[in-house]
Amino acid sequence: MDKELMLKSHFHFIGIGGIGMSALAMGLLKKGCSVSGSDLVKNNETNKLEQLGAVIFTSQARQNIEFVISKFTNKLIYFVVSSAIKQENEEFSYCREKKFLIKHRSEILSMLMQTYISLAVAGSHGKTSTSTFLSTLLELCTENCSSITGGIIPIYNSNCHLEDTKFLVAEVDESDGTINKYKPDIGIINNIDFDHCDHFSDLGKVISSFKEFAANSKKLLLNFDCVTTRNNFYSDIKWSNTTAKNVDYAIIPTEISESHTVGEYFENGNFISNLNIPIPGLHNLSNITAAIAASRMIGVDFIEIKKNIKYLKLPKKRFEFRGKIDGRSFYDDYAHHPNEIKETIKLGRLFVKQTLNNEFQKSRLIAIFQPHRYSRVKQFAKDFAEELSKADVIYLTSIYSAGEVNKDKITSKIITDLIYKRNKNVCYLNNYHEIAKNFYKLTQKGDLILNMGAGNCHNFWSILKRKDN
Repeated sequence: MDKELMLKSHFHFIGIGGIGMSALAMGLLKKGCSVSGSDLVKNNETNKLEQLGAVIFTSQARQNIEFVISKFTNKLIYFVVSSAIKQENEEFSYCREKKFLIKHRSEILSMLMQTYISLAVAGSHGKTSTSTFLSTLLELCTENCSSITGGIIPIYNSNCHLEDTKFLVAEVDESDGTINKYKPDIGIINNIDFDHCDHFSDLGKVISSFKEFAANSKKLLLNFDCVTTRNNFYSDIKWSNTTAKNVDYAIIPTEISESHTVGEYFENGNFISNLNIPIPGLHNLSNITAAIAASRMIGVDFIEIKKNIKYLKLPKKRFEFRGKIDGRSFYDDYAHHPNEIKETIKLGRLFVKQTLNNEFQKSRLIAIFQPHRYSRVKQFAKDFAEELSKADVIYLTSIYSAGEVNKDKITSKIITDLIYKRNKNVCYLNNYHEIAKNFYKLTQKGDLILNMGAGNCHNFWSILKRKDN
């Protein structure tokens, strides 16, 4: 769709407040399109959209659709949904009944991508971080980059920065199989893991979905260190953090601390320079290597990259330091898959080790975890238990359903019981208000508290602060 046709269209988002939907809505507003949307809960994103001129409804009723139809009579109206919207949703149901023009969010993002040189970041883990690092480097090195991601990028303080630029960095989602809608100039695959068991039955189905994305990408950038990508995909262009041989881009770490990573940077097997990166963690080093590789693929000068690498920051909810309460350090992280928890706890250990050296002698790593989706808990209960048990103390809350029906009567106690066999310091607490009420009994001075999950668990810091005041 060209810009002229876009300006003659109106876009109504059913469920506009989500991080992905709100980014698209914001992008369209910045392009000069008219936008409306509905969500049951107002949040920062809906407030920003309203300020930019979007019409926001706080209900999801057919009257909203009737209002939009009556108000925008001179425009072609697209009704936009994500896979999170259920068939029985009143607005969605009414649009289907009336045979209105319904588009999936992936189709709208794909449409926007076609108006730029697009770099699409895909993979089971690290998409938002990689998109953030790539957007930051391209913004600082070229001043000619737009971005749409599933998280808040610090340099923009937004999940969407859409201008009339040459490049667009887009985070693309594989969770519902719509990844085949995208046809980027450069496709980046971070890694592939079995997840989203509500949609995929096994790892083979996940791989097939990524293969369509790979085939649609004009150029493909692959993570050589991921066994699944290495064994199932072919690309001329690869990156690694374990070897500089037979890969195009590599950073081999020489020093890893809680504040930074130092590594030797190679291109095509040739040593180029040492890099001091202000982000800790091996998983983040992989994401940063991908961002540098993609930048080089579009011709960004390495000297510019090296100059600007010091400005890299993690997106919100990625090992995000929220503050201290009475000697207890508090971090939020989006980890909700066992392999993400593994990396987050590993990173937490670096921080605890540093604290032991500098401050408290009784520093502990406390993991608070809100499981996300019944289907994920059913599939990965043993893996969750294995990784979470590596913390010193573990607290689990009830499962965040993300709209799933609990057909199999799954609860967090399944994980709790499995952890107990490995680590007796585990406890199930129903919700975050219960943890806040007993916070000083459950924790002690010097603790590093990791609050993990993809649901509403990141409200916990606000609950604690209200209680503390």
